[in-house]
Amino acid sequence: MTILVTGATGKVGKRLAERLRAAGLAHRSASRHPTSEAGVVFDWWDRATWGHALAGVSAIYLIAPRGDAAPVMIDFVREVMAAGVRRVVLQSGSPVPAGALGTGTVHAWLADNAAEWAAEWAVLRPSWFMQNFTEALAGQTIRAENAFYTAAEDGRLAFIDAGDIAGAAFGALTAPEPLNGDTILTGPRSITYDEAAAMISAVLGRPIEHRRVTAAEVARRHIENGVPEMTAQLLGFADVAIASGAEDRVTDGVIRLSGVEPVSFEAFAGRDKAAWA
Repeated sequence: MTILVTGATGKVGKRLAERLRAAGLAHRSASRHPTSEAGVVFDWWDRATWGHALAGVSAIYLIAPRGDAAPVMIDFVREVMAAGVRRVVLQSGSPVPAGALGTGTVHAWLADNAAEWAAEWAVLRPSWFMQNFTEALAGQTIRAENAFYTAAEDGRLAFIDAGDIAGAAFGALTAPEPLNGDTILTGPRSITYDEAAAMISAVLGRPIEHRRVTAAEVARRHIENGVPEMTAQLLGFADVAIASGAEDRVTDGVIRLSGVEPVSFEAFAGRDKAAWA
C-alpha cells in the first residue's frame, strides 16, 4: 500500500506524512518543490507531473491548491480512479457542504461517481485551524501588535489542531472499512475569539487583544498579506457566518477516526507559545 499526500508541505500534509513515516507505511509527499526522501514533484496545473506521482499508488489524500481548483481536481480524480487507486480522501472545510463552491464541488463529484469506479472515498471537513494563530496572519499580528483582528464578534467555534486533522486523515486512509461519506472535525470545545485571546495572554504573560473589525477590513488585511482577493473576501464572509453561530458545534469526528481525543486550545497555546515570541 502506497499513499500519495498532496499539499505535503502544508499544515496538514506535512503532519500526515510524518505519521505515515512513523507507522512505516509507504508514502509519497507530493509538492512542486519536494524536500524529503519521500518527495515527488507534483503540480496541480502541470498534468505532466500527474502520472509519475500516481504510479503504484493505492490511496491518496487531496488538499486543494489556492484558486478555482475544482475543475482540475475533478480531472485529476478521474485519472486517479482510472489508474486503479482504491481510496480517495479529500480535505474540505466545515462550512463547505457537498455541492458548494470549491471543494464542495469535488465532494459532490466523489459522492456521485466513486461507486462507478469501484472506489472508496471520504471527505474530512475540519473547523478553523488552531495554527491560524501561529502560522498565518493572526500569528504575525500577535507577534507585532499583541493583537489579532476578526469580524466574528461573539461567535463561537471549536478550533482544531492540524495534528488532529492529520490523525483523522491517517485513520480515513488506513481504516479497514471505507467511510464513503463526510465527517466534520472539531476541537473539544467551542470558544469565542475573546476567550482564545485570553488563553494566549495567560501562557505568554502579556495581554493579547481580539480587535473587532468589519468583514471588509478582514478582507483588506488578508489581501495586503498576499491572499487572493476572492479568498480574502470569503474569509471576511466566513467571520460574519461565525458571528451568526454557524460554526458553534463540537463533533466526535477526531476520536472516531483517530482513536485520540483532540487537543484543547489551552494545550495548543501552551505547547506552541514559542511561535509568539
